[in-house]
Amino acid sequence: MVARSAKPPEQEPTPASQRVGAILWPSFFVAGVITTVFFTIVDPERLREITFPSLQLSRELGYSLGFFLFWLATASSSLFTWILLRPSWQVKRGFHSGNAP
Repeated sequence: MVARSAKPPEQEPTPASQRVGAILWPSFFVAGVITTVFFTIVDPERLREITFPSLQLSRELGYSLGFFLFWLATASSSLFTWILLRPSWQVKRGFHSGNAP
């Protein structure tokens, strides 16, 4: 029987810019695709009339707001996936890269 070590080998920490890019870039791409598909079916001015008739929003602003809302939703999904896929030793150690337990 082989005894396993309790502590996994240390890995180089991933740079923050790489982590942020891994969350934002795929979500940006997906938000662009979703925006294109959604707004080929839904007119932003008609959507405004149904949801917020008292606001005066242009069609271009509707497209922009829709894109950023889709980007926020997909970035949240990517962020939650990243949080859930972290190794257990990293979760126990916390978000900081120091040696604190």
